[in-house]
Amino acid sequence: MIRKHFAGFAASALTLAVSAQAFAGTVTTDGTDIVIKTKGGLEVATTDKSFGFKLGGRLQADFDSFDGLYTANGNRGDEPYFRRAYIELSGVAYQDFKYALNVDFAADNGNSKVDEASIAYTGFSPLTLKVGRFDPDFGLEKATSSKWITTIERSAIYDLADWVNDKSDGMGVQVSGMTAGMVYGSAGYFHREGTENEDADGQSNGGFNLRGVIAPMAEPGNVLHFGLNYAQREVEDFDGRVRSRMNVRGMTENGKNKQDRIIFAPGVAGQFDGDSAWGAEFAYAMGPFSVQSEYLVRDIDAKSGSARGDREATGYNVQLAYTLTGEARGYKLDGAKFDAIKPTNKQTGAWELVYRYDNLQAEESGFTDTEGKLHTLGVNWYANESVKVAANYIKAKVDNTSNANGDDDGDAISLRVQYVF
Repeated sequence: MIRKHFAGFAASALTLAVSAQAFAGTVTTDGTDIVIKTKGGLEVATTDKSFGFKLGGRLQADFDSFDGLYTANGNRGDEPYFRRAYIELSGVAYQDFKYALNVDFAADNGNSKVDEASIAYTGFSPLTLKVGRFDPDFGLEKATSSKWITTIERSAIYDLADWVNDKSDGMGVQVSGMTAGMVYGSAGYFHREGTENEDADGQSNGGFNLRGVIAPMAEPGNVLHFGLNYAQREVEDFDGRVRSRMNVRGMTENGKNKQDRIIFAPGVAGQFDGDSAWGAEFAYAMGPFSVQSEYLVRDIDAKSGSARGDREATGYNVQLAYTLTGEARGYKLDGAKFDAIKPTNKQTGAWELVYRYDNLQAEESGFTDTEGKLHTLGVNWYANESVKVAANYIKAKVDNTSNANGDDDGDAISLRVQYVF
């Protein structure tokens, strides 16, 4: 019922946005004057910025073609699907309160899902207190919006500890802030729903995330960024499984001949009771060139008396990007993240090349160690500030693991058309 009501609200809001662009008229207020903007969605705000809201969204249509370890039998498969279809409502009230409500209509095989529903208080400047459902803060690439990441999918190293950025259907509270024009930090505590995140009585377990960044250079085209992350969750009797989509989302979408991710460490029910991860991040950008790298370690502790040993999963990546048309990637210290590329030439847009190497490993004393290597080549065309077209070629190789057919390598081509408003 809630989804139906929201869908009706979203449709009405979109109708209002279209009407605002189609008709001219007079707007009167009973207080401070307001400003209405229709470029990139619908934005309405008072001139003193005490109240306002913005209605926008993103649509990402993807197509993946893949073979080898990406499929169950090694033969080529493909999958067209909507990766994301968001309606996003955000705003400010009484100057110090901010809110966000984002719904993804392409989540869970086409069923709508609330991606974010949060309220933030900014009156404790320079700190911001945020409560609700939102992404935990861990890692540079995860902090960057899916609209403006350089490759179609984020680095596969996040698969090694997928819970660090997983809000599931739970709730959280986070404090974040900036200081000295070069330091950003956040600390959050999250309750995640799901049987793996509950104790024997069904009570939800929690976990916390910490992130700290120093960026002595923090402007678009002039970035030097260093960061550390730590996350820990409370778990009881979980299976310790480690697996990855190897940067191809389509391999697990609906359809035949799909491989349900590559297993780096098999699940063994009830043998593990400790889970933590830490990470390091680095970025440098000068003009149209940027390089970034992240390192992640996940420690999985075996239960006392378990027949299994402690597990460790490690991963790192290195990414190089260059904008052929000269534009710099955007950067924001608030959130310590990269942002959009804005084309200078409105006729030809901006063209960007990218290469990324991902390395994933998992090991457990007395059992086979596994490793995965990924090479991703990509090209992005930012036709304008709303439309982006991306193409990636991915070459994957694993050691001591495989798909159901025994294949240990594979190739994939991923395509995306994106519209942001």
